[in-house]
Amino acid sequence: MDLLHIDVEADEAENRPGREDALYSRNVLRKQRHWEKQLAARKSKRKEEKQRRKLNREQESGSGADRPQLTKRVVKAITKERLAEAQSTGIKLCVDLSMTDCMSDKEISRLAGQLRRLYGSNRKATRPFHLLLTDLREDSRLYRECLRMNDGFLNYMMDITEESCLDLFPPENVIYLTPDAEEALETVDADKVYILGGLVDESIQKKISYLRASELSVHTARLPIDEHMVKRNNPKNFHSKILAVNQVFDILLTFCDTGSWTKALEAWFPRGKGYVVAPEAPPPPAPLPSVMD
Repeated sequence: MDLLHIDVEADEAENRPGREDALYSRNVLRKQRHWEKQLAARKSKRKEEKQRRKLNREQESGSGADRPQLTKRVVKAITKERLAEAQSTGIKLCVDLSMTDCMSDKEISRLAGQLRRLYGSNRKATRPFHLLLTDLREDSRLYRECLRMNDGFLNYMMDITEESCLDLFPPENVIYLTPDAEEALETVDADKVYILGGLVDESIQKKISYLRASELSVHTARLPIDEHMVKRNNPKNFHSKILAVNQVFDILLTFCDTGSWTKALEAWFPRGKGYVVAPEAPPPPAPLPSVMD
């Protein structure tokens, strides 16, 4: 009976008005804290959005000397927005990965690293390209190596497809960049699609990318190295125009940003390849004024 009496008293205590008021107060406080957190989050988001818009305006106008330090979250949001816009309106650049069957495992690993650096350059660009990796099969060695070596590879903001570039674009719009092409690339046209051969070839087989372009029956072009660079004397007498896919990409990216092949090649053409940018010829002397008798 004593135990029963105690239980009854406990039930009565739980149902007292004071306890109900306490529960109500705690619910009110919890809702208030939740509302305050939401308010602070919205305020932070508005601040970050304001910083992002200000940064975009400064970059468009070329100013920004007194730019505030941006948070990582803002920088990440800006980068994501640019890459998303590039996927809609950017110049299209494909990396043709159809030639990996002839590559060794070591070459495959090197190519996976080059693709990581290529994507990193595009992420940092003010006006990034619309990137596409074509002929990349999910059961291929390269795909597995990209997953192993490149953190977040499947979240890269680029198009990854098993289709060929000609499955996606008409051949008359395609320009395949290969060092063996006769014609030098003069400019980058927004209406064209540019193809880089995804190839690492330590055995230096001849004209692999050129033969691939011929197989596709598309227009070819080369970087204007001969037009803007000259051979440099070096102890090994070594000279090469063969570049990694990410090096070609950096040159194209800088040219699109500056409009100068000289600046692009000077910035990204490796010194060890034995070439330097040709010195500009001095302007011709002004003609002497004629003396009238």
